[in-house]
Amino acid sequence: MFRSLFSTPSFLTNLMAFGASEISGKATRLLVVVAISRSLSAENVGYAAAALAVGEVLKSLTENGIGQRIIAAHQEDLEAVCHAAHRLFWGYCVGLTLVQATLGLGLYFAGQTTVGALIGLMAIEYLFMPAGLVQVALAMRENRLKRVAMISAAQVSGANLITVALAFIWASPLVLILPRVLTAPVWLLAVRHLRPWQRKSETPQAALRPFLTYGVPVTGIELVKALRLHADKIVVGALLGPKALGIYFLAFNAGLSLATSFCAALGIVLFPHLCQEADQHAALRRTVTLSLACILPFVLLQSLFAPVYVPLLLGAKWAHIAPTVSVLCFAALPLTIWTSVAASLRVSGRPRIEFTVTLMLATALVISAILTAPYGLTTMATAYVTTTTIILLAAALPHLMKPSLQELRKV
Repeated sequence: MFRSLFSTPSFLTNLMAFGASEISGKATRLLVVVAISRSLSAENVGYAAAALAVGEVLKSLTENGIGQRIIAAHQEDLEAVCHAAHRLFWGYCVGLTLVQATLGLGLYFAGQTTVGALIGLMAIEYLFMPAGLVQVALAMRENRLKRVAMISAAQVSGANLITVALAFIWASPLVLILPRVLTAPVWLLAVRHLRPWQRKSETPQAALRPFLTYGVPVTGIELVKALRLHADKIVVGALLGPKALGIYFLAFNAGLSLATSFCAALGIVLFPHLCQEADQHAALRRTVTLSLACILPFVLLQSLFAPVYVPLLLGAKWAHIAPTVSVLCFAALPLTIWTSVAASLRVSGRPRIEFTVTLMLATALVISAILTAPYGLTTMATAYVTTTTIILLAAALPHLMKPSLQELRKV
């Protein structure tokens, strides 16, 4: 079994590269959490958390399956697919810029001046994305995932370090937002240098219908996934106010950072890896086993030592959130399993199943947050992990239990 697991060096190497990228981002993100916990009030952290939650929900619409169509395209259709994708990327990103800026203005004039201004500022980031997204997809298609990971890590880590520097000299929620906009041009220059591509006017454009039939459920999945990750913060802010949201934001960043970083890396690497596998079910089981073997020791250590590192890093005033952090760590395990199954569903052209499961989970988590918010953070965290585990394992097991091609041949 373990020999077969490690017989896929490209997958493991790419997973380690993107894992390192995500870990470096989360390590510097931890510095951000430390800096803002010591320099900003819980209320200011809450304002920034509300803006980030809304911004991340809208940004999920850029994960629309267009890049995956480029990765999976036949070589003879590649230029036509890239041409169509380029136009779609621009349409999506300009549209999102207008939507988010309008939302920010609406909140600003409705009296939520701080949150509205922060959301409006975040919209600028979208304008730098479409000129580099085709290049990213082509680089991933050509198995340059390690270089893509390095660029992503540099952007995220750079933004986080700028935030840390600003937090100690400027106690404003703006320090969590401004660096994202400042580092976007750096990312654009880097990806265009990594894999140069220019649209050729004489190249015919691929039909848009396949993008839409594949992309609509993928966009729905990513939107619902973002709601799963951030809707509870909106609920806490609406029910308990910005101060409670600030505390909640710090607890979830400390507890779920490992899960989100590993699953983000896994999701990026798995799609191109599974596209190359003839036996999808055997490959899926190998990747699930390998992924759990990678993440489990870190989950156990993080949960065990939360009472030590939370007050040490964030300060003694935040020691009370350590039990919440310990519980949240275990969400990494069902999320890892489902990330693998979801990638397999996308490769086999069944993203609607992922959408249905993600919608069920997002709905259940919002209801859970509403019902448990009055009983404290640890109760909310326990409900979060329990709900996530039950729904994702129930959805994943039928796919993991399907026989592989090798097993069918033996029958």
